Amino acid sequence: MVGAILVILVPFLIFAIVLSKGKGAFLLAGYNTMSDSEKEKYREEELCKFMSKIMFGICFSILLIALSEYFKIQFLLIIGLILIIGLIVFSMVYSNTGNRFKTDSKDSY
Repeated sequence: MVGAILVILVPFLIFAIVLSKGKGAFLLAGYNTMSDSEKEKYREEELCKFMSKIMFGICFSILLIALSEYFKIQFLLIIGLILIIGLIVFSMVYSNTGNRFKTDSKDSY
């Protein structure tokens, strides 16, 4: 079971590292399906860096879940699940409110 969880963790970690460099926006659901004119309205690098932080948090949550299975400590499982659910809810609310990643009309890209 721990091995299977770690198999899930590695791709998430790689994805987080790619996003932290401001690359890989084509892998973000929703963003990759936008037209080019829609994509120009967003600051791609900032969006990638924000999502990388969320992905690192999810990786940490998955690691806690794996450690709970390995050491048979249910408290780690509960913390991991609360953290992963909280991160997902926070990221959805934060990224979809306030136009945080949209470019201003003054910006020249």
